Amino acid sequence: MTQLPHTLSCFACGEKNPTGLNLRFETDGTIVRCRFTPRRDHSGFNETLHGGITATILDEVMVWVVGVRAKTFAFCAELSVRYTRPGKPGVALIATARLVQNRRDKIFQTEADMRTTSGDLIAASTGKYLPIPGQPPMAALADFIGGDSEFAWMTGKRGHSES
Repeated sequence: MTQLPHTLSCFACGEKNPTGLNLRFETDGTIVRCRFTPRRDHSGFNETLHGGITATILDEVMVWVVGVRAKTFAFCAELSVRYTRPGKPGVALIATARLVQNRRDKIFQTEADMRTTSGDLIAASTGKYLPIPGQPPMAALADFIGGDSEFAWMTGKRGHSES
């Protein structure tokens, strides 16, 4: 698996966002996945991972699979999540996303799931993503750091990026 870039400020993957999730993504070129261990402050009710945090992680892993497979930045147009059992603070989770269909680079359909490390399904999702018109400006690209050089198109950097 190859490490993907992350950002400084993003709520999901921002390295310097003190309230963020600090997610790190990896890919084999087909899927994208990330590992996340919820803390108590990610709870919604009674020691249960908040559904909004679950949805955020699923959305983020799906938008990254669009980037990897279609080599474009995109935003979520539609997100559906089916919760099957609660995630718990302190229990590691793995979210995995796949690109299901690329409709002429205009709409990207994705699917993802979140499971415990023992394979129990926490939630499954589908999404539709639209390419960002004009792609992000250089100021947005400057927020990206790390990752393998084969993903330099994401960061606007050439050659090997720092990790």
